[in-house]
Amino acid sequence: MDKHVLENYMHQLVERYPELEACTSDIRKAFQLCADTYHLSGKILLCGNGGSASDCDHIVGELMKGFLSKRPVSLSFRDTLVEQWDHKVGTYLADHLQQALPAISLTNHSALITAFANDVEPEMIFAQQVYGYGQKGDVLMVLTTSGNSTNVLRAVQTARALGMHTIGLTGKHGGHVKALCDVTITVPWERTPDIQERHLPIYHILCTMLEKEFFG
Repeated sequence: MDKHVLENYMHQLVERYPELEACTSDIRKAFQLCADTYHLSGKILLCGNGGSASDCDHIVGELMKGFLSKRPVSLSFRDTLVEQWDHKVGTYLADHLQQALPAISLTNHSALITAFANDVEPEMIFAQQVYGYGQKGDVLMVLTTSGNSTNVLRAVQTARALGMHTIGLTGKHGGHVKALCDVTITVPWERTPDIQERHLPIYHILCTMLEKEFFG
């Protein structure tokens, strides 16, 4: 992304949320890690607990479909759909599909999570999925207001062993996750609801910049 465009996004963020100015350097780094991964056809895995689990789902929703842009399928894929099926079906599919930035929330697979927690080890529920889905060069993004959630830390440890990039969103002190992640965005707040409220504009600006990078 052009440096001036990137800085304009940072300016917009700080203008609305002045307290996040201290986070802009790490937001830039997180964006670059995600962009590099997508340029290499990788994906982002996400995990967190409670409200942070909902944030993971929210992020996936912004990445896997149009966020601020419509993201129509490529002309070549449109032609493939029409050739594969009849014109009516192919056109319908092409008109109702959108290009995606691959992302998976690890918080939703209730059968797997409960089975693994019951049969093996509760604190490994995210780590097992990282091991199953993750590939070298992918990104694991974790959201933890304390930075100390054990199941999140185990996921990061597993991701690092797989050669994945790791990004953490946490609170003022960073917790143990700060020492484990390649990039940690620590918002300058201590109360859980205050931290979560500041995580939202951060991941929104990351999703906005990624969409701009790949879809204009």
